[in-house]
Amino acid sequence: MNTDFISQIEPTPKLKTRRCKFTAFILKLILQYSAMTIGLFTWYFYDYFIAGATLLVSWLVLGIIKSYLRNSVIPKSQQEYNYTDEAVATWYTARELCIEIR
Repeated sequence: MNTDFISQIEPTPKLKTRRCKFTAFILKLILQYSAMTIGLFTWYFYDYFIAGATLLVSWLVLGIIKSYLRNSVIPKSQQEYNYTDEAVATWYTARELCIEIR
């Protein structure tokens, strides 16, 4: 008899307080747009070659930060699924920043 069962995945947590929702929204914006914003500011103040290099480096560093946040809060059994920046921000806010939800 086959006893291999696929466990149910936990749904993305629902944030209840306005402070937690705002924190998750700000974190989502940082995860989505900070690399491009850094690149545009660098392009405005410096040369476009430096801006391109800064954009690539900031994109790489931001990818490392995203993967660290995702791997630290999402349960191990469902880390193989793809998550958007909004879902990662919601998971991180619910698990690390807004403890009163538990």
